[in-house]
Amino acid sequence: MLRLNRGSKIALGVIVGIVLMFMYVPLMLVMVNSFNDSRIAAWPVQAFSTRWWEIAATSEPIRAAVLNSIVVGLGATVIALLLGTLSAFALSRYSFFGKQTVNLLIVLPIALPGVVTGVAFSNTFNSILSPAGIQVGYFGMIIAHGTFCIVMVFNNVFARLRRMSPNLQEASMDLGAGIGQTFRLVTFPQFRTAFVAGGLLAFALSFDEVVVTIFTAPPGVDTLPLWILNTMARPNEGNLVNVVATVLILLSLIPVYISQRLSRAEEDE
Repeated sequence: MLRLNRGSKIALGVIVGIVLMFMYVPLMLVMVNSFNDSRIAAWPVQAFSTRWWEIAATSEPIRAAVLNSIVVGLGATVIALLLGTLSAFALSRYSFFGKQTVNLLIVLPIALPGVVTGVAFSNTFNSILSPAGIQVGYFGMIIAHGTFCIVMVFNNVFARLRRMSPNLQEASMDLGAGIGQTFRLVTFPQFRTAFVAGGLLAFALSFDEVVVTIFTAPPGVDTLPLWILNTMARPNEGNLVNVVATVLILLSLIPVYISQRLSRAEEDE
């Protein structure tokens, strides 16, 4: 076991403290400025007020942007959970020609720059589908998000399946259980935590995506990241963005808490 002397502990503590300051002081400034009475975010805050919170609570564009982000995120997550899980089962349980190529193609979208993915989908929608009379509209944005969200579910479920022994499933079927019953009572409980964690990561990735959304969002449709990007160009409404950012910071604690509980549950199994 590595033991540090007093000087090394102090130096390490100072380094950790500096890193944490760089991480969390900007977040604290955002939260404090959400109560800034001024139109422009500044430090120190001269007067505190909740007027920006009141404006945000009654803002129709913010409500629409939040709803769009939730709908797109949930749609992309459903696609990712379905295709990511099926892909993970296929690649972990079966051997077939081109298996490594399929694995690469599944993982590739998360490695591509967002601008490349966005341009590719934009060209497909506008140059191929639209002339053919197929208007993807809102659903096209969900599909675009789903392509890179699949990787989140695939990686989590695939890693979990590789650690699972097929003996329990075989024993279940030998005892007379059907495929569906075996999956529901034996297989799924074993990778449930990875499945849920992958879904949370997929939703978070979609909810935060801005580059692909710029290229695929229908005219007049804003997700929350797009709304923030557009509003930041208007300095007089900067503190309104701080309010939304503060809410997102607080809501981000929920998936972090759930992920930690799932990790602890998996360690206890």
